[in-house]
This record gives sequence, structure tokens and C-alpha cells, in this order.
Amino acid sequence: MDSHSGSGCGGLLDEDEPFVGSYFVSAYPPFSTWTKNELHHVERVLDAPSPGRVAFGLYVHVPFCVERCRYCYYLSYDDKSFSYVDAYLDAVVRELTQYRHRPAFSDRKPSFVYFGGGTPSLLPTPTIERFLGRLQAILPWSHAEEVTFECAPRSVTREKMQTLRDGGVTRVSLGVQQLNDEVLQRNGRVHRVADIERAYECIRSAGFRVVNIDLMVGLVGETAATIFETLERVVRMQADSVTIYQLEIPHNTPLYQALHAGTLPVPPADWAVKHQRLLESFSRLEQAGYVLRSAYTAVRDPVAHQFVYQDAQYFGADLLGLGAASFSYLNGVHFQNLASFHAYVDRVRSGALPAARAYGLDEEDRLIREFVLQLKLGAVSAKHFHEKFGADILARFADTLAACSQRGWLTFDADGVTLTRDGLVRVDRMIPAFYAQRHRGVRYS
Repeated sequence: MDSHSGSGCGGLLDEDEPFVGSYFVSAYPPFSTWTKNELHHVERVLDAPSPGRVAFGLYVHVPFCVERCRYCYYLSYDDKSFSYVDAYLDAVVRELTQYRHRPAFSDRKPSFVYFGGGTPSLLPTPTIERFLGRLQAILPWSHAEEVTFECAPRSVTREKMQTLRDGGVTRVSLGVQQLNDEVLQRNGRVHRVADIERAYECIRSAGFRVVNIDLMVGLVGETAATIFETLERVVRMQADSVTIYQLEIPHNTPLYQALHAGTLPVPPADWAVKHQRLLESFSRLEQAGYVLRSAYTAVRDPVAHQFVYQDAQYFGADLLGLGAASFSYLNGVHFQNLASFHAYVDRVRSGALPAARAYGLDEEDRLIREFVLQLKLGAVSAKHFHEKFGADILARFADTLAACSQRGWLTFDADGVTLTRDGLVRVDRMIPAFYAQRHRGVRYS
């Protein structure tokens, strides 16, 4: 491994945070390094037996929304595409069937499942019931530790929540953003505060093990008052888990287009403001009895309110992604499906796998990937990396750790690395400084 890959990190850390562009790091190496030429790695790992006791999970992408939010950069289609829902879900089932018979999955069952979007809860109740049943007939998840389903407030009904509960869902994540009608309207959210309150009551009545509420700081038109009033209401609601993201402005979003055209009446907050508001939000949640469990999430009970989908991936679990644009990680190989809705459906119907690009990680890539992702949890164990990789992370990342420590973002000792609160709210800003030299300065996606 290149023990000098940390050199020169100080200048990288001193660069200004870009006002627009991608910020949140979800994969390493960066997506832009994944190519069609690396797809041969996918066939290789699919034809190999499953790698021992490595955890395995399933992600299912449902890319339909009533309307695309102004800040959204995920693949999604509005109601003009709803006539294609059945064809798309059929393709997802076919895709899972193709994988199920490959050696890599022949004897495996998922320990975690995640339905994301888009807005999975837009599907009609009978469709959800049928879809969950078809997937479980191929790959049962009755013994999974966690099954998460994303919901949007206006699409929640009592009947639908009971169907999810009966289908094995244990964790519901409700996309709220803020409890302020004006802020919601300015950012293209179709729901309002009354919808959130009604939906939350329906979700609670179904008896899910964990209910998470997604919030966001940095939205157009927000103030410190709208954020902290939102937090007070969420605390009164006794949400099990509260996840807070900082607004990004990627180039492929309606928000960026409006900003570029100069049509926004109020500009979004800059990173300094977002960091400070997130710090204060975490502090208020902790004062209310919540425990911070990652750079984004606080929970009421860190034992009962875990997030297996996130934690397992940060420690190297395999993930099989189904659906258009979804990405997978299998035994050291990243791969992503075709992003075009029709191209994805047509490819699966033809009997071929829909992967469009891939990246085969070497030992150094795998170590760095797990290290940077575990930073998001606020602490990294030196013992874990010594036992798994035979590596001394304190020596391996010495220069970068020293530079981050000088800025007050983390501390380190023989046990490992611990992020400060200032470092935790900047973790995605910090992570690229730990990349191998060949992956620095490249376009993220």
C-alpha cells in the first residue's frame, strides 16, 4: 500500500467548500472511476461462491414521485410515468430472479433490506402487497434484522402501513425536511405540516420497531427559527430516530438551474451556516435525551434504534441493488445499473444483467473505503483494521490525521480515531483527503 497517500492533504483541506456540486460521499472510489470496461469483474464475483460470513443486504429502488423536489438529484420520474409502474416492478422481480441462481447468492439470505426512491410509498396498497410477496418468494427476508421502507407524508394511509408491517417491514423512514409550510413550498415539497402529522400518527399506529424522520438544514427560505421549531416538534413526537442532512446543490437539480438563472428570491445558506445549524440541532437533540450515532442521525435508544443498512455497509457488507441506477457492492466489486428507465427494463426483459459500469477494488481501495465510511460513525477502531486488513491506520493515514487534528476535527490515539463535533458535521468535506492519490481531484460522479 502507498504509505505516502496522505501527503499534500493540508492544501486539500484548506480549499473552500464549493457552494454547488455533490458533497455527500456514499461510495469509494468515486463513481466517476467506475467504467464499462470493468464489467468483467461483475461476472467474476457472481460466479464465485459467497465470501464466508460477510453480511448481505438488498436495496430496491422505486423511482416514482408525484413531483421532483427542487434539490433532488436521485433518479426519479413524476406522475407522467406512472403508467409504467407495473412494467418496472416486473423488471425488478426478473432482475432478482437472475441473481438468485448465481453462485454468489445461491445460499444467502439478506440480513437487511431497504426500499428507497423516489417514493416507494406512492405504490398502491395492493401493488405493494404483491410486490413484497413476489420478492420474498425469490429471496425470503423473514429473518432479516431490519427492513426499511421510505415514505412520503401524503402517500401514507393506515391500510398501507399495515400492509408494510404484515410484509415484514420493521423500520419506516418518513421524509419531512422541515415542519414549516412556507419552507416546504419553496423547496418543491408537495406535503404540508398537516400531512406530516397525519402520516406520523398512521405510521405509529402500525407498530413499527423504528420510525425515523428525515430533516434537512440549508433549505431555501429557512431560518434558525424554522429549524429549531421543527426540532422541538419532532422531539414532542418522540421519533425513534432523527436524521438531518445538509442541503447539497448538485448540477443536475432544479435548484441549481434556478440558482444559475438567478430566479431564486432567497439564496440557500452557505456551508458555514449549515454546519453551525447542524451542530446546534445535534446539541438540542442531545439535550432532549437523544444519542448521536453518526454524522447524520440521533436516536432515542442506540441499542433498540439501530440502522443496520448503513452500519453493515460501512463495515464491508455485500449489497445487491435492484432497479434502474441502483448500485451494488459484492466481494470487492462496485457496479451500477443502467440509469435510463426504459433501457433498464428492456435489458432485464432480454434476459441480460442491467449493470452499466463497475469498479474492481484492490486491497488498498477496500481499506480506504471502509475507513472513510466508518468516519461517518464518529469513531474508527484501530484494532478492527489491524485484524481485518493487517494495517496500522494511524501510520497509514498519519499525515492526513495530523492535518485534520490541527483543525480540531478529530483526535487519535492507539485505540483509533474519534471525530469532534466540528469534524462530524464536516465529515464529507474531510473524507476526500484520505483518498489514494490517484483518486483525488477526480469528479465524484
